[in-house]
Amino acid sequence: MNDQWTRRVWPPAEDDAPLTDSRPSGRLDARPDPAEGGDDLPPSAVWYGTPIEPPRRMPRWLQRLLLGWAALAVAAALISAVVFVILNRADTTPPTMVADPLAGVSYALPPQWTEGVVAPVTGFTSVAAFGDRATVMARPEEHVDPARLGPAVAELSDLYTRLLLHGDKVEVVDDRAVTINGLPAHTKAVRAEYRDVVNQPAFMRVTLLTRSDGKTTVLLGLAHPDDPRIRDEIEELMWGAR
Repeated sequence: MNDQWTRRVWPPAEDDAPLTDSRPSGRLDARPDPAEGGDDLPPSAVWYGTPIEPPRRMPRWLQRLLLGWAALAVAAALISAVVFVILNRADTTPPTMVADPLAGVSYALPPQWTEGVVAPVTGFTSVAAFGDRATVMARPEEHVDPARLGPAVAELSDLYTRLLLHGDKVEVVDDRAVTINGLPAHTKAVRAEYRDVVNQPAFMRVTLLTRSDGKTTVLLGLAHPDDPRIRDEIEELMWGAR
């Protein structure tokens, strides 16, 4: 038989050497040396390598807790944004104006004040109120000479103190000439106290202001109970009268 048909072609002759493993033992079934820590691995690790610990998952209760915190944070941010917009819009909203042509005056209402329909005291032609805690009323008055504004206000204050306050003790807390809308005016304020434990102290301010047409307007403010904030708002309303 021809040698070309009996000659080995593959693998080449130089590859006829017995197969050996690249591991130090030189055997395919060699196991790790115990001295090298091989005994610490399970049998499968000898052939497939050290098993890899799967990643730990976050507990479901912790996931729910974090989601709840995130939802609360988003809700708080939305509420803060809405409040911010509302407050900014309130700051830019023009105040409500009360026009009283009979008294010949108009005035702006402080925040949370509202215009009333009928004044609770006869003769007054407009009214504004802060709930049931404060009231400001306006009415026309016959011409009063600017030099007599002080005495006229004193008479009006005594009248309304008797009619409206009925205080056991009445103290004058303010009495002075002022200028409102560039025109002379006079104002007087009193504080009434009561002996009984039911009625709290009350506050009243009467302002008499002259008008450009020569007539006069009476502004009457009441607060019960007396409160510094409401005092300031009554003054703000009166000083802004036009």
